[in-house]
Amino acid sequence: MNRTIYNILPAQKVNMGGIILDQPLPLGSIQQIDPFLLLHHWESGIDGGQLQRDLGVGPHPHRGFSPVTFIFKGGVHHRDSMGNNEVIYAGGTQWMNSGKGVIHSERPDKELAQNGGDFELIQLWINTPAEFKLLPAEYHSLTGEDTPQVTSPDGKVSVGVVSGIFKGVKGPIPAYSQLTALRIDLRKGGKMNFPFPSEFNTFIYQLDGSLTINEATETKARDLIWFNNEEGNIKVEAKADTRAILLAGKPIDEALSTYGPFVMNSQREIMNAIKDYQQGKMGELVEEF
Repeated sequence: MNRTIYNILPAQKVNMGGIILDQPLPLGSIQQIDPFLLLHHWESGIDGGQLQRDLGVGPHPHRGFSPVTFIFKGGVHHRDSMGNNEVIYAGGTQWMNSGKGVIHSERPDKELAQNGGDFELIQLWINTPAEFKLLPAEYHSLTGEDTPQVTSPDGKVSVGVVSGIFKGVKGPIPAYSQLTALRIDLRKGGKMNFPFPSEFNTFIYQLDGSLTINEATETKARDLIWFNNEEGNIKVEAKADTRAILLAGKPIDEALSTYGPFVMNSQREIMNAIKDYQQGKMGELVEEF
């Protein structure tokens, strides 16, 4: 039995502070695929001859969810008010549980700013259950070399397990709800089955290439393929070399209240988050270049 497709969401172009991104989630009336709140795909060339301070996203706060960055090209320099200061390169992941509050910045690395080159990442927002929203913030990083891999029987599909468990392989990064986060590289002709519990909301986001899902539906670059909650495998075949991510998670099923960089359960909690940020309770980040 195959797990059938519920919907295909083609990403839309959005302008985030002058940065043009592909965004398939949220989209129209679809505000989340619980617990996944947002997906941004940023791909651009960096011209070089620039200052790092003029690129990327400067210091800003978060509370109540996990911002997660998958790096595909170039390097991302993460700094935060907990004292973390690190560059992670292509193939790696940066995962921050923002908890009760943190300030961070994300910029292309200094070498890329100076010399130019390709830059590509995906950022996800993953909701945190109410009972964990006000825990201290945490930052986790994972290089491409240290990401556990699962290979398809035909040797043409490689799956990096970032968080959760896939085919008996456990991802190193912890999450506050039941979920699995995978990075998938497929060579043309590669095939693989992806089994997940029927109660897990599950989708694939396709960066490029061409896939056939369940031997029937062809999908293209920048598609988000959202599956029905039912028993069965997701069968994937690459019609061309393809990069994708797969997210599967048990719904948190709680009230949702959001405002900019804060994700809470009520408007009162949002107001408290704004007040705490304004009063400096989420720390301070002074970038040094």
